[in-house]
Amino acid sequence: MTDNDQKQLGKVLWNIADDLRGAMNADDFRDYMLAFLFLRYLSDNYEGAAQKELGRDYPKVGGEDRRVPLAIWYANNPDDVASFEKQMRRKVHYVIKPEHLWASIANMARTQSGDLLKTLQAGFKYIETESFESTFQGLFSEINLSSDKLGKTYADRNARLCSVITRIAEGLAEFSTDTDTLGDAYEYLIGQFAAGSGKKAGEFYTPQQISSILSAIVTLDSQEPATGQKKKLERVLDFACGSGSLLLNVRKRMGPHGIGKIFGQESNITTYNLARMNMLLHGVKDSEFEIYHGDTLKNEWDFLRETNPRKKPSFDAIVANPPFSYRWEPGEAMGEDVRFKNYGLAPKSAADFAFLLHGFHYLKDEGVMAIILPHGVLFRGGAEEKIRTKLLKDGHIDTIIGLPANLFYSTGIPVCILVLKKCKKPDDVLIINASERYDKGKRQNQLTPAHIAKIVETYQHRREEDRYSRRVEMKEIEANDFNLNISRYVSTAEDEPEVDLTETHRRLVELDGEIRTATAKHNAFLKELGLPPLP
Repeated sequence: MTDNDQKQLGKVLWNIADDLRGAMNADDFRDYMLAFLFLRYLSDNYEGAAQKELGRDYPKVGGEDRRVPLAIWYANNPDDVASFEKQMRRKVHYVIKPEHLWASIANMARTQSGDLLKTLQAGFKYIETESFESTFQGLFSEINLSSDKLGKTYADRNARLCSVITRIAEGLAEFSTDTDTLGDAYEYLIGQFAAGSGKKAGEFYTPQQISSILSAIVTLDSQEPATGQKKKLERVLDFACGSGSLLLNVRKRMGPHGIGKIFGQESNITTYNLARMNMLLHGVKDSEFEIYHGDTLKNEWDFLRETNPRKKPSFDAIVANPPFSYRWEPGEAMGEDVRFKNYGLAPKSAADFAFLLHGFHYLKDEGVMAIILPHGVLFRGGAEEKIRTKLLKDGHIDTIIGLPANLFYSTGIPVCILVLKKCKKPDDVLIINASERYDKGKRQNQLTPAHIAKIVETYQHRREEDRYSRRVEMKEIEANDFNLNISRYVSTAEDEPEVDLTETHRRLVELDGEIRTATAKHNAFLKELGLPPLP
């Protein structure tokens, strides 16, 4: 399928969502829409694996026969069902009963079956509690099919679900729905729902244009200098992963075999479920990723709480778009936390540096971290100044990239990307001021592929360009009291053109003469007409 077809599928599904959600909040309808798309993916993947497993025994249907092949096989082979499902759990790690497959659900919706809602509820419950391995429990926990938002009565809710699922099935039928296509459609819908969510979008969505920059930065450094071939990234982390798009972008750049495992952490339960679905929809096996639901700043993930330095998990690449200037309550004991004790605690009013230090603590010595933060971290005083100063003196801040304002759905403020390394080589900080390089959009500003490529290439080659980028020596930064306000070092203002005073005076004298001549000629005409002259 072409890129245009993939975009078109996303648009078709979005139009369906826009038509059918009615007065329902976009965030609520999003969860239903994406859950159904995910069920379609699970069903396609499962049926494909079942067909390979059963071979010639896989039933054939066609024409007016709308039965699901697996339903026929189950009916004809009741004694073999248990062993078949055991084999499917081993191969694809989950089981879906024939009556819960998308084809069955879509047929029930098309025929306006009164049992659709009950069947969906049973299907989601089975997938959550009995089908998947324990790591996928609660996957549909935020999908409330009994909600009054779908309708006041069972019949109303059932009818609404029939309409939604029928339209989705019709929209999908027009397109090939391989894994990449469904994954791209899922991402497109997340972006569209984010556009309508305002500030809430910041909880789960990093715009693709910014995601592309971060993923490029952390994968560029994975290349072997001599051959240009990419080294394998054994572990990649996003500790505020939202819907997982940043991690998926890194994986896409490295290729499915270029990463050992990707790790994410998310505190919002709905977004946590979105991320897990997103991974699977993009063909990431459950053994290739791990997403944890918990508070990052409290470090609730046991996997990361290892105190033995030899066993402490570390990551080749870390990307993150944490909530901006998040208020937190660190408490006195947090000052001794291994993540913060060498640098100090971020202030309660803004946890930006707390998020940064959390990720930096788990970065490998040869790794690279790219994090999106508000500009305030570059120049605010107090505790943040102390943290920033030590990071600079220790040589850990490699690059600062200033981005345009109004790129995010959740805020209009300009943000920056900080690139950190534990063992960086240059004794300077590359500062890129890309704040004026964008295309103005109706709602959000946009970075074009050319804008993104320029940022990435400037970072890659540490290139200097007037009014765009500079390699700033540490002595200059120290002279500025470790203030990293970008405009101090790279101003986008253009110099005023020099004024040639001699030429300007000559031209003024010339103009004065022309004015006198014109006035005299004009007064001569006035005199002939008997009118008073001009002064």
